[in-house]
Amino acid sequence: MTDVWEKGGRRTARVPEGRVERFAKLGSMLAGIAGEATLEALRRAAGRGERDGSLVLTRANAHRVTETLADLRGAAMKLGQLLSLQGEELLPPKFVEILASLRDQAYFMPEAQVREVLARELGPDCEARFAEFDFEPIAAASIGQVHAAESADGRDLAVKLQYPGVSRSISSDVDNLAVFLRVSRLLPAAIDFEVLIPELKVELRREADYRREANNTERYRRLVGDDPSVLVPRVHPDLSTRRVLATDRVYARPIEDLRSLEHPQERRDRMGTSLVRLVFRELFSFRFMQTDPNFANYLFEPKEERVALLDFGAARSFSREFIEAYRRLIISAVERDHRSLVQVATQLGFLREDEAWIGRAIFVELCELFAEPLRYPGPYDFANTDLARRLRERSLEALEEYRFSQPPTQTLFLHRKLAGSFLLCAHIGAVVDCRSAYREWVLNR
Repeated sequence: MTDVWEKGGRRTARVPEGRVERFAKLGSMLAGIAGEATLEALRRAAGRGERDGSLVLTRANAHRVTETLADLRGAAMKLGQLLSLQGEELLPPKFVEILASLRDQAYFMPEAQVREVLARELGPDCEARFAEFDFEPIAAASIGQVHAAESADGRDLAVKLQYPGVSRSISSDVDNLAVFLRVSRLLPAAIDFEVLIPELKVELRREADYRREANNTERYRRLVGDDPSVLVPRVHPDLSTRRVLATDRVYARPIEDLRSLEHPQERRDRMGTSLVRLVFRELFSFRFMQTDPNFANYLFEPKEERVALLDFGAARSFSREFIEAYRRLIISAVERDHRSLVQVATQLGFLREDEAWIGRAIFVELCELFAEPLRYPGPYDFANTDLARRLRERSLEALEEYRFSQPPTQTLFLHRKLAGSFLLCAHIGAVVDCRSAYREWVLNR
């Protein structure tokens, strides 16, 4: 049983480090799910259970999964977050509602475990390197938690500490969660989750390397340059290791706060425009993209009214050849040039050379739907469109009608970022002239 206690209104729990301990917790979760499903069947037979839905996906089981993943953190929780970002596109609404809490919630490490991590990574004299260190974190996520600190020479810092045992447990965590997904049948049968497992392991190992993230952050910061609409914090290498990352502390608010009525529509629109322009710059100028659209990675910096972007563990480079082909794909979708769209999609690996006509037709239809904001003549009102619903419904229908081959792995994360950026614009109620951004960054490059 996990030792959990409240501290300052926050839940604190030691991170399970060993593979055996982590496997035991997942095994206990699966056993609990099976037991609850049996009880629910009996309750329904007696007329006292939940009215509809799966025997497995009861509210009690949804809470059981959420609590277990939040306790384990690491790859187990990260996988839950990735699934929750898919939202209603893949998962039953009841499960999405509770699993979505994993996007920005986790237990915190207790102070004793924080001290152990600091000493192991920065040396036994690590406390002398800080004038102040707040042991109650300001944020916690799947792979690590963030603490406010001041270095001995006066730098104002945000210090991210990786949960112990995360990198060692990635493979086993993903394999064990895959068992859960198979048993619970959460994903539609047409989705071949097995082919995604190796890529998920690679991606999570990349995200668990904070030295790599530090390099990504500095690279992205150089690429953004003096853009007044975007803030990327500096890295402090002398206080960073493979499992500790020290950056400037950013004083900003969650970008979701822009939904509040205290913010004028003009401000929402300006932030939405910055998000859309940034995605196009990442693709067609940087050829380097931060691919995690978790809303917690975006902040609103009120002093300069700009987007602050955090967390570069999930970042990818793209070859010039790929970007040029992808540019043609977008142009073909926007201009409704079906022949060119199919040709480029085949070149990129979305369609097979011998793809059936129905597969080509469905692919063209989905691409045209996704390109709707770019085709729209004038500002596109993300808050008052049913585009997400139409895309979701048509995608699920397409999975039932036709089995596409697995798309190129690099495009999975690219599309995750594109879709996430559009969803964030809708979330904050932005009205954005996407066609203008399309002309600037796609047509005229």
